[in-house]
Amino acid sequence: QVQLVESGGGLVQAGGSLRLSCAASGRTFSNMAMGWFRQAPGKEREFVATIGGYIRYADSVKGRVTISRDNAKNTVFLQMNSLKPEDTAVYYCAASQGPGIRATTYDYWGQGTQVTVSS
Repeated sequence: QVQLVESGGGLVQAGGSLRLSCAASGRTFSNMAMGWFRQAPGKEREFVATIGGYIRYADSVKGRVTISRDNAKNTVFLQMNSLKPEDTAVYYCAASQGPGIRATTYDYWGQGTQVTVSS
């Protein structure tokens, strides 16, 4: 049993920054790989970043996004800089036994937090 709650989304102008947070409970956080995904209107859910065993980023966000975690606080973060309108999406936090880029790898999901980037 893992519960995930995202926060930190909002409305930002292009070029701005946001830091998303995901608070986990219900299982030993340090043993879980964590991932961030996003889903824009009319599009499929898309991999963004993962941490746990290794760190990997989607090409679309590499250089602009940093994933990190604080195991003492059971929290994973997604720092996003130089945001673009195409980054607009609902961002989801997810947890699994190991890292991966496929949504099917992840067993637990948060409710999502909206990120809107205006031009």
